[in-house]
Amino acid sequence: MGGSVKDQLGRIHKAETPIGAPPVVILVNPQLGENIGAAARAMLNFGLTELRLVAPRDGWPNPASEATAAGAIDVLTHANVFETTAEAVADLKYLLAATARRRELEIPVIGTGEVGATLKAYQANGTLTGILFGAEKAGLKNEDVVLCNNILTYPINPAFHSLNLAQAVGVFSYIWGSAEGAPPPAVFDAAPAEAASREDLVRMFEHLEEELEKAGFFFPADKKTLMTRNIRAPFTRANMTAQEVRTFRGIIKALAKGRGRGQKND
Repeated sequence: MGGSVKDQLGRIHKAETPIGAPPVVILVNPQLGENIGAAARAMLNFGLTELRLVAPRDGWPNPASEATAAGAIDVLTHANVFETTAEAVADLKYLLAATARRRELEIPVIGTGEVGATLKAYQANGTLTGILFGAEKAGLKNEDVVLCNNILTYPINPAFHSLNLAQAVGVFSYIWGSAEGAPPPAVFDAAPAEAASREDLVRMFEHLEEELEKAGFFFPADKKTLMTRNIRAPFTRANMTAQEVRTFRGIIKALAKGRGRGQKND
């Protein structure tokens, strides 16, 4: 692909992008600027241009990222910074978590052999997609993973699993690039094109949890975080549409009003 990096970015975002945009890469609490720059370099090599950062440890912009970006400076320049993961993924309708499988969370795992074709199919129907990568030391928190439709795991050597952040982004970027022209997977659910955004889902979660709190559901209090994750996971898996989210919020509101009337009559 000829021309400047800026020209490449423009073409990727416009004429060369079939209907929708490529997946957004979201780095959650990244620590080293060098890793952010190297991740941007890997992304641009395979046509990924939108980078979002959640509360980078050393702030942003970070001069240390520029040397390892090796020419992908425009990816860094256009990177958006958010305070929370929920804010960073608010507009996305299909979200992956690049992490090891979490036994405590019932989030379905997608394989490296099908994820590229799946994302290409969502791109073709205009679905906004993205993938979360966690911090270098701690990885992703369960509170982040529960926002995701699928967990993506790499076939890492169980005796030595030591990919750093930029390498992990590089592997995903290659998977995306190598899936060009691939047909949709045999089992492909196009529902996310009509799915609610993460913002709509999070607002529904908060609405439900607020009413459950008022009803005394979260007992004992020290189990609230775990209970909240268990409530959110099945709704995320359901790929609810925006209309379904509005309907469910109406149900929550009606139940809350009904409970209020019952309390007044007691």
